[in-house]
Amino acid sequence: MDNSKIRLVYILAASHSGSTLLSLLLGAHPDVYTVGELKISNLDDKERYLCSCGIKIKQCPFWNEVSARMAQKGLSFDVTNAGSNFTGIQSAYCQKLLAPLHRGRILEAVRDVALWLSPEWRKHLRKVQHRNFLLMKTILDITGKKVIVDSSKVGLRLKYLLRNPQIDVKVIRLVRDGRAVMLTYVDPANYADAKNPALRQGGRGGNREREKLPLEKAAREWLRSNEEAEEVLKTLPRHRWIQLRYEDYCCNTRQELERLFEFIGVNPAKWPWPKMNRLEYHVIGNGMRLDWDGSVVLDERWKQALTPKNLSTFGKISGSMNRKLGYL
Repeated sequence: MDNSKIRLVYILAASHSGSTLLSLLLGAHPDVYTVGELKISNLDDKERYLCSCGIKIKQCPFWNEVSARMAQKGLSFDVTNAGSNFTGIQSAYCQKLLAPLHRGRILEAVRDVALWLSPEWRKHLRKVQHRNFLLMKTILDITGKKVIVDSSKVGLRLKYLLRNPQIDVKVIRLVRDGRAVMLTYVDPANYADAKNPALRQGGRGGNREREKLPLEKAAREWLRSNEEAEEVLKTLPRHRWIQLRYEDYCCNTRQELERLFEFIGVNPAKWPWPKMNRLEYHVIGNGMRLDWDGSVVLDERWKQALTPKNLSTFGKISGSMNRKLGYL
């Protein structure tokens, strides 16, 4: 591998599949660092959004240091307006083209051609690729780590990161039982956020009513996310990605994380399990990062929360994909 390249581990998954917890576990390794979702979008109330260290993100010393180091490299950076998200472009034409999830090779080629017709997109793409590289490099320079983890999950983001010649990407495809994920889309406050209601929605509290999805739409969203993941992985050599089940790393944490560290290329013996709660993180993402106590507990509340009718609806829409991933 070219030592001048950033070593990136990208977690590819449907949202609420356990990616934030996984990134925290990976980031506990002394050679690995994570700030969670490097696309850094949807911070909601930017003045009140909390870093996982418990400080408001605009006042967090770590993120202020990142801003200062980025400025030294000639790039203005504000974590609440990071500019690292490929879809963050003002052009309505480009936004429409970027809206669909990653498709197959032919449709992606069509998308690429249509986007390339836009001078605004060409300029934006170069700028965002450079910002992502400098952001990752700055974080690794500050922390002295060798590998950075991005838990952004989105397949389309991964597509563009794979095209960045300055970044060496390995992918963890994380899967979780679709019935559990569907429930998080139906009721995100209670099943996909901090345990403490006051810490939800980035630390300002709230019930997340506007984000709730109808059951059928929730099942389809999970299905499409996994279809997207499969299409992206078809473009990668098999040695560059590994699959992991949420349930497996919760029940066999040490064994599964050692397997991941071998894949990443760092020494598994250095991992400080089970002492992660003693570490300070600066993670952006799921609200569980704000009251995590370092434990790893399998969440299967869907087995009590979903009715037979709910399960039947899911089965008709997404059952075949769930079985394909090994869930009966």
